Amino acid sequence: MTTMTQAPVREFKMPDVGEGLTEAEILKWYVQPGDTVTDGQVVCEVETAKAAVELPIPYDGVVRALHFPEGTTVDVGTSIIAVDVSGGAAPEPEAPAAAPVAVPAPAAAAPAEQPAKTEPTAVGSGRQPVLVGYGVSTSATRRRPRKSAPDGFAQQTVAGAQAELNGHAPAAPAAPAPAAGPVADAQRPLAKPPVRKLAKDLGVDLATVTATGPDGIVTREDVHAAVAAVAAAPKAPEEPTTVPVPVTASAPVSYDTARETRIPVKGVRKATAAAMVGSAFTAPHVTEFVTVDVTRTMKLVEELKQDKEFTGLRVNPLLLIAKALLVAIRRNPGVNASWDEAAQEIVVKHYVNLGIAAATPRGLIVPNIKDAHAKTLPELAESLGELVSTARDGKTSPSAMQAGTVTITNVGVFGVDTGTPILNPGESAILAVGAIKLQPWVHKGKVKPRQVTTLALSFDHRLVDGELGSKVLADVAAILEQPKRLISWA
Repeated sequence: MTTMTQAPVREFKMPDVGEGLTEAEILKWYVQPGDTVTDGQVVCEVETAKAAVELPIPYDGVVRALHFPEGTTVDVGTSIIAVDVSGGAAPEPEAPAAAPVAVPAPAAAAPAEQPAKTEPTAVGSGRQPVLVGYGVSTSATRRRPRKSAPDGFAQQTVAGAQAELNGHAPAAPAAPAPAAGPVADAQRPLAKPPVRKLAKDLGVDLATVTATGPDGIVTREDVHAAVAAVAAAPKAPEEPTTVPVPVTASAPVSYDTARETRIPVKGVRKATAAAMVGSAFTAPHVTEFVTVDVTRTMKLVEELKQDKEFTGLRVNPLLLIAKALLVAIRRNPGVNASWDEAAQEIVVKHYVNLGIAAATPRGLIVPNIKDAHAKTLPELAESLGELVSTARDGKTSPSAMQAGTVTITNVGVFGVDTGTPILNPGESAILAVGAIKLQPWVHKGKVKPRQVTTLALSFDHRLVDGELGSKVLADVAAILEQPKRLISWA
């Protein structure tokens, strides 16, 4: 019997990039088999139920296999990439002594022998743990039938699994060379993960950047210089092209085309749907409404825009509405609570993490401002501006959407008068703000044109009764009608 040597290949497993997540979809691979990777280098981008996140590899080595193609949903704890950490090239696989063995799916394939160096195993567990805090998945990985694997991917993964069964680390696949781009590992630009991310955000191909760092490493200054050079270069006139527009749930559809369009429910939209169904059929919702004259609030907004203390900050009606709600919560703290079903307790929060519903290309998300109750009005304006900008750029982190206590949803930006919002799971109240419109209003005994809006407060009737909910809504309305109450009530 011939002794076989196996290169030390480490398996990087899908981590839990947020609290309690069970799966993530691989959106894009940044590496391919044969590429050299370094500790901290981003190897792929995944979409969870909360956000899109880039995953860094935790060690140096050479990529031997990608276990799943882009578009695959993978359970947390499942290996997604194999990296040879020996520092050398993998040995050529020996010819099998017998007929080829039937190969299981790539996710289930495992080497016949353990690598020379393995992760420490918990005592009595009988299995190899994943990275700290990530947990081990026991459920099978689900593949999406809507997207087939690229040509050559199945051959690469099956060949790698076959080589492992024969006692060898899989060699780099002999895939057809791409039509363009780098073709050798030696030509791959050297750059640290933050620089790679900067280049990605700015749309810069690192292969086109002149490196000035030590050992030929591309620096942040090199990336910025490349951007400046492109901006300064004269642009040739471009021929008009026709760009296909992808159909989304909110995009207009031509009725001359197909009669139906199917949109996969995944990521943020899937999580939102599940959360809203769970909330709607778990917490007994009650919604109350009030129409209020906010003319004085609108005048205050214009005055604050001219205030030097708010220079460079986002000042709008939502800022004063948020502050009004925070003051109302201080006066009625019982509304800032949650229901603990297991313990049969009402948990009153002595802090306010104020959620702001934001519509993004990936769906509705609700990031929150941590400890909003402790912020001054300028600090609150700064936090609101950062929250909105980050959400629009699609860079909201999972932690920013956790531990919210109460939420504001501004449906008025769509010209809607009001609505009956559904509670964010784990929260007891949500305030909907309608469009602010010039309407006839009785003011000081006379009918005059005034700025008017309608507010709607939904609350969990298990812990917020009608009296408490009414007081909160009335306080918010009173402050917006007479914003000077922000000083006397705060």
